[in-house]
Amino acid sequence: MHRRLFLGAAAGALALPHLARAQAAPKITIGMSGWTGFAPLTLAEEAGLFKANGVEVETRFVPQRERNLALASGALNCVVTTVDTMILWGSTMPLVQVLVLDRSRGGDGIAVRPSVGGWADLKGKTLAVDGPGTTPYFVLAYMLRENGLSIKDVQTASLAPQPAAQAFVAGQFDGCSTYEPYLSQVRGMGADKGKILATTLDYPCVVDTLAFQPDFLARNGTAVKAVVQGWYDALAMIGKEPDKAYAIMGKRVNQSGEAFKASAGFIEWMDQAKNRAYAADGLPQFMQKALEVQKQAGVVRQSPDLAKLLDTNFLG
Repeated sequence: MHRRLFLGAAAGALALPHLARAQAAPKITIGMSGWTGFAPLTLAEEAGLFKANGVEVETRFVPQRERNLALASGALNCVVTTVDTMILWGSTMPLVQVLVLDRSRGGDGIAVRPSVGGWADLKGKTLAVDGPGTTPYFVLAYMLRENGLSIKDVQTASLAPQPAAQAFVAGQFDGCSTYEPYLSQVRGMGADKGKILATTLDYPCVVDTLAFQPDFLARNGTAVKAVVQGWYDALAMIGKEPDKAYAIMGKRVNQSGEAFKASAGFIEWMDQAKNRAYAADGLPQFMQKALEVQKQAGVVRQSPDLAKLLDTNFLG
């Protein structure tokens, strides 16, 4: 952008096409975490796939609770997180989702004691779960609501996903809401001590998306399309060169390629065809239901305009 200050008037119209390209492709910083579902973004960055599409992208690991603030301040151009969190953030700041990254397929779930025969038995029970506004809390609230209960029908003990699972395995609490790899600790503890009541295979309620602020989208549509295409290209690379791709993605989170591949078995990455289909039929309905769950749980007080929270024009 600073180069504009040095363009002489004599350059005239010849400079304008080049200037337009420079404005259309700024460096984009994406705030994310080491969650498996986000990893193709790091693959696209490190394998040069974003650059091949004409955009420079830097992925940064930023704690979820700080990501929206960093976006609002301009420290980030883009954020990725779950739809339920996007709804929470979108209730206080302008935000637009442009791409679905992944859906959990068994990676998040509720574990309970063997004496719990079904959802109705959870009434009055104490479950270890992360605090309001987190994905494990949303998962618990969502699944309870789908079974005629609410988060107010149970007692909650605030523990992060890993301590929640560890406490449950150690014999504390009637249940817990957690995710992989911690959920597998419950799978291995024996049916006489604990069991999985339900996962996102039963209730697909954990969906991750990528979002920008509307002003940035309006100014940098070409660059945003390039980011989306970079994601698609990363998924294509995983299909064609899985060992290389898993090794690159695993290295970023200090995992071997094999270990990373195993973690990927609990999520579904969304390519262009899946994005188009889900954005047309599935995502709008899920967003509405997620908003209702967040409101019932008291997490969201002011409803965002869901129509403005999603723009499918960048899916290609």
